[in-house]
Amino acid sequence: MRQVLLLNATYEPLTTLPLRRAVCLVLREKAEVVHHDSAGACLHSATMTIDVPSVIRLRRYVRIPFRTRVPLTRAALMRRDNYRCVYCGRRAETIDHVQPRSRGGKHTWENCVASCMTCNHSKADRLLEELGWTLPVAPAVPRGAHWRLIGVIHDGDPQWAAYVSEPAA
Repeated sequence: MRQVLLLNATYEPLTTLPLRRAVCLVLREKAEVVHHDSAGACLHSATMTIDVPSVIRLRRYVRIPFRTRVPLTRAALMRRDNYRCVYCGRRAETIDHVQPRSRGGKHTWENCVASCMTCNHSKADRLLEELGWTLPVAPAVPRGAHWRLIGVIHDGDPQWAAYVSEPAA
């Protein structure tokens, strides 16, 4: 489904919305279109034609509570590991706990990695040292406001680049 970038009144990126929700916000005059679709796509109804938006901006400022830690979700974990298995590099489908939960491992950013089904089943409930496996990079908590916009930096519309920037590590 087509996504639209939603900006706060201060042009700060908030999230991405489905096209239908974005058009509803614009029609109710709660948001205004900043950029239209670069391909020039239009939506037609019985009485009007609307250019498809790519970026919209809220007319009123919305206060976003500050979060010190990014919540651990499947989508965020897969995005952090770029949808690749940390053990073999193939496409990841599952989440693996580096120290298995059956051995006291916690469900935290520092203990979870993206994994393919084969590696996850091969590892089972064993430690990496028992298998002789190593991690190329230690799992860590993602930082920065851009993590509210999972996948936007790499997968979003090129017109979003002016509003969404990944901070330097």
